[in-house]
Amino acid sequence: MAAAITASMVGELRAKTDAPMMECKKALTEAEGNMEKAEELLRIKLGNKAGKASGRITAEGVVTAFVDGDAGGMIEINCETDFVTKNDSFLALANASAMLVAKNKPADIAALGALPYEQDGFGPTLEDVRKGLIGKIGENMSFRRFKHFGGNGKLASYLHGTRIGVMVEFEGDDAAAKDVAMHIAAMKPVAISSADVPTDLIEKERAVAAGKAEEDRKVAEAAGKPAQPADIVAKRIEGGVQKYLKEVSLHNQPFVKNDKQTVEAMLKAANSSIKGFTLYVVGEGIEKKVDDFAAEVAAQVAAAKAAA
Repeated sequence: MAAAITASMVGELRAKTDAPMMECKKALTEAEGNMEKAEELLRIKLGNKAGKASGRITAEGVVTAFVDGDAGGMIEINCETDFVTKNDSFLALANASAMLVAKNKPADIAALGALPYEQDGFGPTLEDVRKGLIGKIGENMSFRRFKHFGGNGKLASYLHGTRIGVMVEFEGDDAAAKDVAMHIAAMKPVAISSADVPTDLIEKERAVAAGKAEEDRKVAEAAGKPAQPADIVAKRIEGGVQKYLKEVSLHNQPFVKNDKQTVEAMLKAANSSIKGFTLYVVGEGIEKKVDDFAAEVAAQVAAAKAAA
């Protein structure tokens, strides 16, 4: 039985990809309702345009960071509305949480919540304060993810507002490291070098390139044009993969403050090196419920008619 493709599913895919509505519906139908597969199909058919809007984040919350010497912490705390992200009590909780991560190195969310902390008359643990603020503010909030840093070089952090946070582990010049942290926030690399890019991401990109080549072959065939030789197609696919690796690896990206040199060249000139980095974007990977008000009203009207 074919999966039911709803208007809200089509709307969600369109918001992610900027693709035409009918193309979104076709892709979802072909993918049998699988959102991720449908997005990949659109990338094959429409090129990189389909991926440009996929980074739009709808979940609310903040990212905070804290560095104390060679120890650091970064955390993402989520809430329901953007209004709460500006609440002083919520921000105080977020900042204190990053500090507690840096100073205590908790093993998980439960261990973090059990740490001693008092605020706004609530306590004696961080979890007690979280629960107290939920009642006081009237909105749910949760510790989503965090990371402790230490023992892998010096630390530099950068926060772009409250929605993007970067922590860089480095050796060398402090100013260069801070610039790299800002660069990471802007360009969002997935690894330090091409060799470090996860295999699953590479294979996914190779599949997209192969799918695009097959789509081009079908278009050429329909136009009565000869198909490209297999070796040429293979080179095109591999070329697409190599282009992707350069785009997502930190060392190969053009430096945001001087696009005439790569980040790797800038670091070399500053006698510095990046040992590791962590990038948090608020809500990344969270699927926020999209309410289709028109569809809901139509369903209620239909139900009322059926009951009459």
